[in-house]
Amino acid sequence: MLKEEVLEAVGNEAFHIWPVKTIEEGIEVLTGVKAGARQADGSFEEGSVNARVDQKLREMAKKMMEFEKKE
Repeated sequence: MLKEEVLEAVGNEAFHIWPVKTIEEGIEVLTGVKAGARQADGSFEEGSVNARVDQKLREMAKKMMEFEKKE
């Protein structure tokens, strides 16, 4: 299924194939940071990718609301 050059690169440890079942697993492989599960209160594990994304989205939403109030 894979090209011979890819198989050779994997054999030489110049390339890696990481099977993942979920996007969260892929995020962890790519970033080296835990994706982070949602907690009972709706937040995400502190320091996780999902917590960082959630925080950034909240900041953006706040700025948009402030912008709309100025108009």
